[in-house]
Formats: sequence, structure tokens, C-alpha cells
Amino acid sequence: MRILAAMSGGVDSAVAAARAVEAGHEVVGVHLALSRAGGTLRTGSRGCCTIEDAMDARRAADRLGIPFYVWDFSERFRDDVIEDFVSEYRAGRTPNPCMRCNEKIKFAALLERAIELGFDAVCTGHYATLVDGPEGLELHRASDAAKDQSYVLGVLNAEQLAHTYFPLGSTPSKALVRAEAKERGLSVAQKPDSHDICFIPDGDTRGWLAEKVGAEQGDIVDRTGAVIGTHEGAHAFTVGQRRGLQLGVPAPDGKPRFVLEVRPVSNTVVVGPKEALATAEIAGERYSWAGRPQAEGDFACHVQIRAHADPVPATATLADGRLTVVPETPFDGVAPGQTAVLYDGTRVIGQFTIATTVSAVPVSA
Repeated sequence: MRILAAMSGGVDSAVAAARAVEAGHEVVGVHLALSRAGGTLRTGSRGCCTIEDAMDARRAADRLGIPFYVWDFSERFRDDVIEDFVSEYRAGRTPNPCMRCNEKIKFAALLERAIELGFDAVCTGHYATLVDGPEGLELHRASDAAKDQSYVLGVLNAEQLAHTYFPLGSTPSKALVRAEAKERGLSVAQKPDSHDICFIPDGDTRGWLAEKVGAEQGDIVDRTGAVIGTHEGAHAFTVGQRRGLQLGVPAPDGKPRFVLEVRPVSNTVVVGPKEALATAEIAGERYSWAGRPQAEGDFACHVQIRAHADPVPATATLADGRLTVVPETPFDGVAPGQTAVLYDGTRVIGQFTIATTVSAVPVSA
């Protein structure tokens, strides 16, 4: 095949490209310039897609003997990922920018251009597996559960999966990938992984959002609506948060309070006991299927609501364009805007953006 290898400058994408070359494919490397701040430098494991990453990707491509290009996707990234991130927080939701980047950039904008240029597939260093199932191509978890990235790939549809290539999915551990990189003479063999939001390299999400959204003082209320404190900007709070609450009224039982809800229209933060974070139901309308579409009605599945959360057995219901999930045991601290990925064993069924939640604990409790 003609393969376009997306090379981030990290060890995973470099080894993925190397395996594609070794498998006999015609491979071209490309690094995506996602920031207009061309002089941005990487610090430790903070950030990615920086000028240093571009140079690391070029060195890896040179080592592999493949053509290499840098494509400017910064405008598309700003519109589809950064602005989406800001607008979601402004609306009181908790977005996942990595999901949006995979959905809108790596497997939409990049894949579209790759196909236009005659490539058969885009190769990335994601840890996930593609399987030829009885009803078509299926997306499955990686062999290494600790590195599995099928959650952030849950937004891919059948057409996108047909043009993707994940060479690392069956690798038992990240340590083996690093060892392979060293053996191949790739300089990124010991480069640290990136763990932060790439467009907020200093890790100060609250400060970054304050500049973008603006800080306005508002009320902190309990579940009955009684004002018990103030805040300097609702955008700085997420569901499940405990620290940073300026409360003037202690809880009747003396126990800590947690953020239960963020209401951007009224600029209000709702807090309550930890037990009230238990969520008995989630639902949303923005859903997609990773392979064959799911028929309307009820179906059993496992649901994962965060990249590293444990999957929870649940019953999902698709009806009237809305997907509702009721877990066997309540979720803990779910926020609108998060992505719920549905699984059948190791197979990804699909995903949806959580729009509403139902607490497992009545207000009177």
C-alpha cells in the first residue's frame, strides 16, 4: 500500500512508520504543524507538535530513508480543536481535545488530503487493533491494556477505519517499542511521552481558560440552591473537583463538598456530598459507530467514560436519535461534554458526547 505516516516526533509514531516500511509499503512521513507559534519549545513531557518534535520527526524519517514533509494544519486545528475546547468550557461542559483532534484533524483533514493524493491509508502510533470481523472491519483494544488508546479512537467511523493502519496494536508493551526504536537507531527511543494538552504546554489550564473565557465572580450553591460561597469564574471548575472551593458555610455533616454541576448561563457552581457524584444514567445525541451501525432498541455493552477509566457493564438504548446508557453500578463524577465509548468485549461499538446526566442520589439525600 501507499502509506502516509503521521509522525508526531515521538517514539510510537517513529516505530509505527518503521514497521510500515519493513512490511514493504511505500511510506511517506508527514508532521502536522498545529501551532502558529513556530518557536514553541517542548519542556519535558509537556506539549507536543512543537518545533523540537518536528525536528525529531524529520530525523526519524531520514533514518528510515523515507520522504518527509511538514503540513500546516494550524488554522484547521485552531477552528476545530482549540475553539471547540473554549466554547465547550464556556457552555459548562468538559471536552476532550484529543478526541476532537483525532476526529477532526488526524482522521478527517489529514486522511482526506492523503486520499486525494493517492495514499491508501494513514499510519499512526496509536495503540489499537483493527480486525476483519464477520460484518466488516472492527476496532479493538490493543494487546497492552496499559497503553490501549481505543477510547480516543472511538470517534472513527467505518470509512475512516478502512483507511487507517495501526502497526503497534499487537505489541505487548511500550518497553518493547522503546527497545525496538533503540535497535533501529532512532534518536527518540527514550523521549518522554506527552501527557498534557498540547496547546497549553505549561499545564495551567485554568489560567489559559481565564484569558480566553474571562473571569466573572458568581455564586457557589448547594443542591437546594442556597448560596454558600463565591467563585472567580465557573470555567475553572469541573465535576468532581474538591480543591479551590471558597465556601463560607460548612456542610451540616462537616464532610467535604465536591463540584456536582457547572451552570454557565447563571455563572453558578453547584456543590454537594461525594455520594451525589454517583451517576445513574447518561445520554447524548452526538453519536457515531466504529463499524457497523447499531440497530435501535436496547443492547448490552461496557461503557468507558475516560481514557483510563475502567469499563462498566451497562444497558444502552438507542431511540429517536438519542443514545441513553444505564450502568449496572453508578458512574463516578460524570460531566456533560465527556465522551462515552461503548464496547462489546474488546471491540469498540461506538461513542457519544454526554449531554445529560442523572444523579443516583436524590436531592433530599
